[in-house]
Amino acid sequence: MTKEISCDVLVIGGGPGGYPAAIRAGQLGLKTVLVEADRLGGTCLIRGCIPSKAIIHAASEFDHAKAASEGQSPFGMTISATPELDFKTLNDWKAGIVNGLSSGVAGLLKGAKVDVIKGWASFSNAKTCTVTTDDETVIIKPTNVVLANGSTETELPGIKTDGTHILSSRHALDLIEQPKSIGVIGAGYIGLELGIALNKLGTDVSFFEAGNSILPGYDSELTRPVQAYLDRRKISVHTGAQANSAEIKSDQVHLTVETSAGETETHVFDKLLIAIGRQPVTSGWGLETMGVDMNGKFVAIDSQCRTSMSGVYAIGDLVGEPMLAHKATAQGECVAEVITGQKRAFSPVAIPAVCFTEPEIVSVGLSPDQAETAGNEIIVGRFPFAASGKAMAMNASKTRGFVRITARKSDHVVLGIQAVGAHVSELSGEFVLALEMGAVLEDIAHTIHAHPTLSEALNESALAALGHPIHIKAG
Repeated sequence: MTKEISCDVLVIGGGPGGYPAAIRAGQLGLKTVLVEADRLGGTCLIRGCIPSKAIIHAASEFDHAKAASEGQSPFGMTISATPELDFKTLNDWKAGIVNGLSSGVAGLLKGAKVDVIKGWASFSNAKTCTVTTDDETVIIKPTNVVLANGSTETELPGIKTDGTHILSSRHALDLIEQPKSIGVIGAGYIGLELGIALNKLGTDVSFFEAGNSILPGYDSELTRPVQAYLDRRKISVHTGAQANSAEIKSDQVHLTVETSAGETETHVFDKLLIAIGRQPVTSGWGLETMGVDMNGKFVAIDSQCRTSMSGVYAIGDLVGEPMLAHKATAQGECVAEVITGQKRAFSPVAIPAVCFTEPEIVSVGLSPDQAETAGNEIIVGRFPFAASGKAMAMNASKTRGFVRITARKSDHVVLGIQAVGAHVSELSGEFVLALEMGAVLEDIAHTIHAHPTLSEALNESALAALGHPIHIKAG
């Protein structure tokens, strides 16, 4: 059966960009339809941000219990038996969180009077979309289209994932049995987050990174504490290592890599994880029929998320870096308001980036090197968590972590804030707010921060940049 409907706004994709766009459009009184082929919530909620953070948290809990059973707890805690892990129970717990949040998204969309169609959307032109569902074919004629198709894992030429031995990140998040060993191709944030979590759960982990260091794109001062953690855990990290091929033999993966010295090595693991990044979903749904301009592999947009085709907007991973859920959400809310004629533009001063590694890393705005490259004369303040009472009370002062603030020397305007340490992801909101509000060093230095909290380190870093820190020596 085929039916035809019309609407003010058609949103393609129910992920962190699409569903907020649809909710906001519905709140503004627009007749809105959202099409999603999979579950509501998108990659981030279903097979990315949320399940990975659940597993990372569980892994830390298990690691602490294991330390207590081995007499290594710094708190004097002991456990008489060695802790055991049931991967299936862990997976079920993680799935419960995902299911609850996905159902919550459905409820929010319903509350905003958004019609949700489950099926695959395909465009024959910019304003004609055909959706194939389990029961019928729906032809949608929208006035406005919001493309929020998202991204998928980047595949490695010559090494195909099979979901059993060679895994993508989504496969790794659904493991029901613990591998004894795993090789991780890619030491960016996805590979490191998952690899470190698996190591805490007891898996022998080795990283292979084609670049010269872990976490490409982050400066060495930020990555040094993470590398130190990997060294303490005796986790192998092979940099300058190009993965060439992988072969399954006797239920194990034989990985062949070429080193920076031009030598060929073979490593054997129970599993292999490919974590070399993500790419936008631009094929299989008729993008080529829509007449929109491209910016390389991404859809080109302006500051209001408009494409080159009138009435067609694009957001999230489809439009370029940074490919982060919170960027997509902000664009989704923005584009709905643009459609209703509100004076809105997507022009953030900074978008926070967080690595949930051990320890965590937060970066907002420019690093010192980036600020200087942009032509600024700068001053930099640092405050180590080794001098933080809260960090010490959490047994997190030995991570070599710190907060670093970079400001323009002439007027003290803050250009960037970075941090590495336990739980620093929770400081990202204050960091980005400071940049968005155009804060100067004195604004942060004179703002009273609660004691004892990790946030005091930001206050102290601003004081350090001004030359008169309180809890560390100046200079």
